[in-house]
Amino acid sequence: MKNYPLITVFLFSVSLFAQKIDRKTLVTRHNVQLSAIDTLASLTVGNGAFAFTVDATGLQTFPKEYQNGIPLGTQSEWGWDSYKNTNNYKFSETLRDYKQYGREISYTVQIKEPKRKVEAVNWFRQNPHLLQLGNLGFEITKKDGSPAKPSDIKAISQKLNVWTGEIESYFEIEGTPVTVLTASHQEKDEIGVKVKSDLLQQKRLKISLRIPFPTGDWADMGTKWEGKQDYKSTLTEKSKTEAVVTHVMDSISYNVHFNWKGNAQIKQTSDHYFVVEASNTNTLELSALFALAEKKSVKNSSFADIQNSSIKGWKKFWNSGAAVDFSGSTDPRANELERRIILSQYLTKLQCTGKVPPQETGLTYNSWYGKPHLEMHWWHGVHFALWNRPELLEKSLPWYQKVFDKAKNIAKRQGFEGARWQKMVDADGNESPSSVGSFLIWQQPHFITYAELMYRAKPTNSTLNLYSERVFATADFMASFAYYDSKTDRYVLGPGVIPAQERFKAMETFNPTYELAYWNWALKTAIEWKKKLNQKVPEKWETVLAKLSKLPVADNVYLATESATDSYTNPEFKTDHPSVLGTFGMLPETSLLDKKIMKNTFDLVWKTWSWDKTWGWDFPMTAMSAARLNMPDKAVDALFMKVTTNTYLKNGHNYQAERLTLYLPGNGGILTAVAMMCAGWDGSEGENPGFPKDGTWKVKSEGFKKMF
Repeated sequence: MKNYPLITVFLFSVSLFAQKIDRKTLVTRHNVQLSAIDTLASLTVGNGAFAFTVDATGLQTFPKEYQNGIPLGTQSEWGWDSYKNTNNYKFSETLRDYKQYGREISYTVQIKEPKRKVEAVNWFRQNPHLLQLGNLGFEITKKDGSPAKPSDIKAISQKLNVWTGEIESYFEIEGTPVTVLTASHQEKDEIGVKVKSDLLQQKRLKISLRIPFPTGDWADMGTKWEGKQDYKSTLTEKSKTEAVVTHVMDSISYNVHFNWKGNAQIKQTSDHYFVVEASNTNTLELSALFALAEKKSVKNSSFADIQNSSIKGWKKFWNSGAAVDFSGSTDPRANELERRIILSQYLTKLQCTGKVPPQETGLTYNSWYGKPHLEMHWWHGVHFALWNRPELLEKSLPWYQKVFDKAKNIAKRQGFEGARWQKMVDADGNESPSSVGSFLIWQQPHFITYAELMYRAKPTNSTLNLYSERVFATADFMASFAYYDSKTDRYVLGPGVIPAQERFKAMETFNPTYELAYWNWALKTAIEWKKKLNQKVPEKWETVLAKLSKLPVADNVYLATESATDSYTNPEFKTDHPSVLGTFGMLPETSLLDKKIMKNTFDLVWKTWSWDKTWGWDFPMTAMSAARLNMPDKAVDALFMKVTTNTYLKNGHNYQAERLTLYLPGNGGILTAVAMMCAGWDGSEGENPGFPKDGTWKVKSEGFKKMF
């Protein structure tokens, strides 16, 4: 070993130290600061499986006013309820047979008649539904005895400390200050709040719990205060510093455990409405823990413990994994991209890291009845592995084992082999009727993607053995789903398929480009896993891989599907997801791909697509394709297209439309694209290959993992 001069060692050490990103400075320069009520700027605390969203008061004081913005939700991944099935609807009533591959295959779909079947479909779509567990807000009384309205909240100063996961709120009521500190425990579904105000002593500021009825609708903002159901909310335990409210529903019962420090008492003032009132104090510390009623041993934490849990948990998160710093860049978009990255990490960590794949609106409010869409789990979870936090994706992978038998039963019912993964699904793995979702297939290879990412993070036989059964069952389905066309001596996907670009009729569509490439990559990867485990490769897999249809081409560009020769002339087919770009963006270069044709395709899509009719993850997907095609300028431009669905609000949420005010796949998409732009992908060269090299971008990155 050489003996280098001490000064050389010192300078080398200083150089290494200088390259290290100051993560606290990076993160905290994007703390969210608010000075007025903004119903699209609600702030959230949570732990990945539980989230609590607040308004400008630091609690959920004005839910009606916020319901059309970012709603004030309280949700946990365990909080599912089903209405009573009084009409004894059977899932079989939702099935309809379709002629596919020369035989009848059943799909669970939405139908228009007869009435009984329509009702059955609607029941299975809306049940079970994720609950809004309770609204915890302030009851504020003005000097004249009237309740305070949003317009009475003055001198607002609110900050989300992203580094610690705390929300600090200040406001005044008729000149009297109120300060509120809100945090979430990182191991329990528990909120802590510390309130200081003379209004407490005057009994003009109280904390209320109001439990809403589930809407049973596509969306649930947690503001339905009346319902026909015979639900019960009662104070089942009560002492000087503690209380338990038990809420009994159709198929679930849960408790809200209260603990407070300070002179206070709780009382029920009406059905499903409870008030905590302080006495002789201007300070109140309160914790509210949400748990299933069957969990008898749960115990509240103090506010100090909750605050400490939040600070420690978030510090650990931010100091783990990867980071990227754009300070010093002269491109005027750099700071905004950095803001979106930091806030997207915060939002996906607290909304998308539970044991169940998340819904597209996370744990804030229901979309699609609160049900996860498994094709979106790619966008919710892949970025965690690329940001070198594979354990956060790994949390949800045992769920696929839990629902494995149901996935195998779907394949069996339809006459296929292996496991056909669900699309729109509940926490127990039951598929939901959908005339689109039931025909999607791009979620099928996803599990192989997740497993391969886990193997790259930990390349051992134990990883292979842990996931191989589900990987191989996935490949079995994929190989059996591909139909052999003897006339052309090739395997075909469909008809009986809807691509990721949901603009095509299932029974008229075959060979979508992105799905063909994904089939190719996933089957090849499954074969590699067989070989790594010294197991025999199924002949069917190899045959399908060898004879899988080529990617459909016309006029030297890839079509969306082989069946849509008018992919770029029919205006309808230039809307929704331009998933043809995922062929070489989300996916690596496969043996089916011609990069010159892909470049032509990218250019045509870029110039002619109806970008105003797209979704939040389409822009990161486009950036990923541009990066792989060695067009870093276009990659950055894609992330900043001026389109409504590419809007990122003050709180970091990806806004889509009035009915979908937040969209977490967009946040996950930004993180996935940026990880690739920083670390690259298999075969890429140089540092930060997805960013322009003209000097306008100063990119300091660390800890990222390459994409396939």
